[in-house]
Amino acid sequence: MLCLGLTAIPAAAQQNAPAARLDDARLRNAAAEPANWPTIGGTYDEQRYSPLEQINADTIKDLKLAWYGDFDTSRGQEATPLVIDGVLYTSTAWSKVYAYDAKTGKRLWVFDPEVPGAKGQDACCDVVNRGLAAFNGKIYVGALDGRLIAIDMKTGRQVWSTQTTDTSRPYTITGAPRIVKGKVLIGNGGAELGVRGYVGAYDAETGKQAWRFYFTPNPENKPDGAASDSILMSQAYQSWGDGVWKQTGGGGTAWDAIVYDVEQNQVLVGTGNGSPWVFETRNGKGGNGDNLFLSSIVALDPDTGAYKWHYQETPGEEWDFTSVQPIILANMTIAGTPRKVLLHAPKNGFFYVIDRSNGRLLSAKNFTKVNWAAGIDIESGRPIEYPEARYSNHGREFMAQPAAFGSHNWHPMSFSPKTQLVYIPVQENPLGYKKDPNFVYRPQPGVWNMANGSTALTNTGPRNEPERIQLSQWNKGALVAWNPATQSQAWRVQHPSMGAGGVLSTAGNLVFQGTPDGVFHAYRADNGLHLWQFEGHNGIIAGAMTYQVEGEQYVAVLAGFGGSNGLNVPYIDGAKAGQGRILVFKLNGTAALPPYRPEHRPPTLVPAATWTEAAVREGEAQYGNCVLCHGFSAISLGVVPDLRRSPAIADPQAFRAVVLGGILEPRGMPNMTGRMTEEQVEQVRAFVASRARQLAEDEAVRAKVTR
Repeated sequence: MLCLGLTAIPAAAQQNAPAARLDDARLRNAAAEPANWPTIGGTYDEQRYSPLEQINADTIKDLKLAWYGDFDTSRGQEATPLVIDGVLYTSTAWSKVYAYDAKTGKRLWVFDPEVPGAKGQDACCDVVNRGLAAFNGKIYVGALDGRLIAIDMKTGRQVWSTQTTDTSRPYTITGAPRIVKGKVLIGNGGAELGVRGYVGAYDAETGKQAWRFYFTPNPENKPDGAASDSILMSQAYQSWGDGVWKQTGGGGTAWDAIVYDVEQNQVLVGTGNGSPWVFETRNGKGGNGDNLFLSSIVALDPDTGAYKWHYQETPGEEWDFTSVQPIILANMTIAGTPRKVLLHAPKNGFFYVIDRSNGRLLSAKNFTKVNWAAGIDIESGRPIEYPEARYSNHGREFMAQPAAFGSHNWHPMSFSPKTQLVYIPVQENPLGYKKDPNFVYRPQPGVWNMANGSTALTNTGPRNEPERIQLSQWNKGALVAWNPATQSQAWRVQHPSMGAGGVLSTAGNLVFQGTPDGVFHAYRADNGLHLWQFEGHNGIIAGAMTYQVEGEQYVAVLAGFGGSNGLNVPYIDGAKAGQGRILVFKLNGTAALPPYRPEHRPPTLVPAATWTEAAVREGEAQYGNCVLCHGFSAISLGVVPDLRRSPAIADPQAFRAVVLGGILEPRGMPNMTGRMTEEQVEQVRAFVASRARQLAEDEAVRAKVTR
């Protein structure tokens, strides 16, 4: 829900916010100030590890809530807060920014960029925001509508705003900016809808663009006046054919991982999947088929944006195997030799250890179930693909494991220098893939252009409760402790479902992680023993962080179920959605959450009207316009309204007023005028009504069983 009318914070409270002086030197030496957490990953290495150890495996039993702060939305919360000199800053859904006194929880200010509700239709995976950057008295946020905004740290007032994207295309920003040598770096998302990905650098004081690097070629192989021109024209363009990518832009969006390697003076960027997904459709004929620089890690010069090197993890990608997942920098001894490495666990299921001085692969091994490749060839660095996996070649259905939701997605992983282990939020999720021979690119707002024609149960969603249970059994999650030196699992905590949150590790021999059922957990970092938990009442998927004020250590995490799992996956058992908030803990804290009130579920209302089977089938096809937010098979986990329980489906006029009248557009429901006719809207109502009828039948069966 979008709310533009936030309560104003009194001027006196604004003036009490201390002015932080965070410069380049402090950012480079953040590890020397463990009381603060000044960047998204804690330090430039983005290890999400803290040397603080007041809260440890022995004292964790006394960890209690110190304070909490409520947000104004029930949409997904994915941000990791910053703490700088006693003030905590966090972004929330709809790109809003909150500042709190880090000790007391007193709210200091709120900044609302007033993102238009209609922009939510361009966000493939919820209207989330994963974090902020800070520098020289300013906080920076990437807004969902493509703006990069600088905010005064003390007052919460806007300093400058720069539109970083073409507003005529379905670009979004959900990732956190990074500060590098006086510049703010930000990428973007939108590959499924049809965009050309890039990362941009902007002057931190003025917002003026310093450089831009595109990750797919200009369709005409012409210069763009960008730092990427030379390498794209000389090397990348020849790896593409003459397919639909020339209309979509090809994808390759940099929507999460952007890491500054101080030792090598380079920026490492993880890039996204192809647009559309299906290789043969996207690429067309010709080219060598690698489609540079999709699904790659690309190293850039931070001063000019010039290309340095790249490593492509999934050449010719066609499974939505992005490489944007968090990148960790570390210095490790491997086979007796000290190495400066980057550690990466992307969607495709393999854990990569890469020499970050030159992009050379040192080792790679699958950390979860993988059926699309037998392994990674160390000499060439290329996957050893199974022929059956390349579905656009043979035209048959292929059930991939892992799949589009990824063996590891955006959820932060953590590396502990103390244990030398990486802690990974792992997902196990199959998905069907099959080339759609009738695909036509539709450059319309909110329309996914994947060209995947699979009709597998994993893709269409469950039609009844037995099918939903079946899918829930196919999709699991785990917290895995991985030894990158030996490429082996040290320990594993199995979760009942996918979608568990990001990870924090500390010198106190602790690993923290939340789960979709609203529980915040702590485990021993050395052996995975469960030590502590807190009932947070709302799914916790964001990554936690820790800081210290006046000698006391705190742990903070955002609660708010959502994201792609929250919107699109109707079979995560036990998931809770509701009031978004920040939870902050310390030893012997004395705060308490309000009593938990389960989500109110309106009774299932089956319309009296009837429709033909043909109308229902056509409505199911048109429901593709709605699945982005309302879930497969119209099953919602509560992040957005469950259409099967909506009174509007019983009233054709009310239904049209929402879908074509735009009466809920300020709350994120787009006006579909121009995309759907009145007849098509009525067909969607027919499909949703059929789903409501099935829900009523399932509930009746369940009621008999529980009597």
